[in-house]
Amino acid sequence: MEYISSDTNIWIDYMVIGKLDLPFRLPLTYLMNQDAVNDELLSPKGLKNQLLELGLVATELTEKEFFYGMEIAQRHSKLSKYDCSALAIAKKRNIVLLTGDAELRKVARNEGVTVMGTIGILDRAFEENVITPEEYKDSLNKLKEINGREVRLPIKELQERLDGLDKKLI
Repeated sequence: MEYISSDTNIWIDYMVIGKLDLPFRLPLTYLMNQDAVNDELLSPKGLKNQLLELGLVATELTEKEFFYGMEIAQRHSKLSKYDCSALAIAKKRNIVLLTGDAELRKVARNEGVTVMGTIGILDRAFEENVITPEEYKDSLNKLKEINGREVRLPIKELQERLDGLDKKLI
């Protein structure tokens, strides 16, 4: 089983398009620091319980992760303590970081951590035939529709995927 350290914002993206279960169809285990689960998944109501039921694993930081997270926080004041925890888990466990946060993505890449986001999970689900072309297209369109309001994704990347999919389906 492949593990991924998760930030919060990805789950909001999937929730608002009605596809919260989609990432859990992949053979992945999503980890999130226990404190982040308890403190950040409060809104919208029920999100925390839904994610835990779907398979999100709340995990404690190891001592090395804790101190590495503190070091990152001191160097990067724009990151929240939960961002630093997600990065620390990914770095110290040598796993992918799942986030859509631009600053966290930048810091993670500078730290040598592989990053994936909402679109990356969606692409992977499509490539691995976990979702149909129709569900992929529907998800991309929904993300594009609400982009800028409820989610912030690169509109160009969404459109490129839609254009490429239309060519494949013709």
